[in-house]
Amino acid sequence: MSDVQEFLRDTVTQHPVVLFMKGTAQFPQCGFSGRAIQILKGCGVKKLITVNVLEDDEVRQGIKEFSNWPTIPQLYVSGEFIGGSDIMNEMNESGELKSLLDGSGATA
Repeated sequence: MSDVQEFLRDTVTQHPVVLFMKGTAQFPQCGFSGRAIQILKGCGVKKLITVNVLEDDEVRQGIKEFSNWPTIPQLYVSGEFIGGSDIMNEMNESGELKSLLDGSGATA
């Protein structure tokens, strides 16, 4: 396993909620990443780790291989890949995302 893949695996398993995004939670660098942050804040997430993929090309490419998902942002909850902002939006509208996040302990 490469160092990047090991970093990715460790990051998503050691934190209840991880968002790989363009930019930071305070300053998203794309609309999709900004929307993902808004959704998570709206669900009351307090324990959130974000990884700015623009700071490291290896991480940016590596996360796409790790998840087998071509786009950023990517959300992981309790070590499980959930999806991008479109899936987050659908799950948020149905209430499924809030339940999942509450179950992870990230909203406590």
